[in-house]
Amino acid sequence: MPAQHVAKSIKEGEVYWTEFDFLESFMQDAFQRIGVPEEDAKTCADILIQADKRGVDSHGVGRFKTIYYDRIVHQKIQQAVTEFEIVKDFAATAVVDGHHGMGMPISKRCMQMAIDKARQYGVGVVVTRNSTHYGYAAAYPLMAVEQGMIGLTATNARPSIPPTHGVENMLGTNPMCFGFPTDDGIPFTNDYATSIIQRGRIEKYARDGVAVPPGLVIGPDGSYLTDPADILKKLVSGEAACCPIGGSGEETGGYKGYGFATVVEVLSASLQQGAFLKALTNLDTEGNLKPYALGHFFMAIDISKFCDVELFKKTTGDIMRELRNSKKAPGADRIYTCGEKEIDATHEREGKGAPIGRVLQQQLNEVKKDLGMDDYVFPWEE
Repeated sequence: MPAQHVAKSIKEGEVYWTEFDFLESFMQDAFQRIGVPEEDAKTCADILIQADKRGVDSHGVGRFKTIYYDRIVHQKIQQAVTEFEIVKDFAATAVVDGHHGMGMPISKRCMQMAIDKARQYGVGVVVTRNSTHYGYAAAYPLMAVEQGMIGLTATNARPSIPPTHGVENMLGTNPMCFGFPTDDGIPFTNDYATSIIQRGRIEKYARDGVAVPPGLVIGPDGSYLTDPADILKKLVSGEAACCPIGGSGEETGGYKGYGFATVVEVLSASLQQGAFLKALTNLDTEGNLKPYALGHFFMAIDISKFCDVELFKKTTGDIMRELRNSKKAPGADRIYTCGEKEIDATHEREGKGAPIGRVLQQQLNEVKKDLGMDDYVFPWEE
């Protein structure tokens, strides 16, 4: 079959900056070939590529094979066809069961449900059980922002964080992300985990062959681990844990990160009666693979029920501008507000694409070979 998709790229050493449209098309086609329905495949590919566009490389194309493709095709712990079941629906709230389907389409529908409920009741809250990894968290609050609302999401995850004074990974990296609209085109989005570092960043360190800085991950004896490949293995075996925001002890406020991770665990499990803590591993009691059964929390707040939307945007924009214009530390060039770096990355990467290093090249090559996708020509193949 003659090639129908040839990517534009810029080569920098071993890295190929590959155009977004090509990568998005490849992922969508690959998802469809493994059984994901067309609309769901579009959603999955779109959210993955949006992460790369915003500079969040830990949650973009780099996770396509390992977190989604492999779990459907090789591990068989995720369903390509999603059964979206509304278990309870009462006024401003709802409970959804995703039945181990595709986390991104599940979450997009849940966030839209929360937005629709907020439009009617002022606030909408939808919680989900038995879902799977839903990509980068900011995608969902930004849906609310685009419709003139405040958005919030939280999700639990497989065990990674120890409680303060502990070394056993019990809680997930458990992000909680808000989205606020502003009047300057830079929505506030605090998209980050409740640990100092999360698995996606460690995976990127491993792909890049770079050591993890000390102080971020601890072993059973409390010592810091820095080999990313070794850390990834030990997170699975329970011999490594990602320190919560603030660090492993109380002196630097580690109990705060631990506390927020626990809040996310409750919001992502208790309301919907889903799995939590060690039950979120992918192994059953006999060591067999099983779905992760993640839980998510989504909230939308209709600003217009409180004040004029444009006045809210102006006030929120003023807050951000005053923060950015405050006195800088010696040697600092700039003060950022949450979400600003992602907007900068979006502008910087226009016309350039996503960075595909050697490891990702190999992963994409494997998917292409497995699925016989000869109509795609990667730039590193030419």
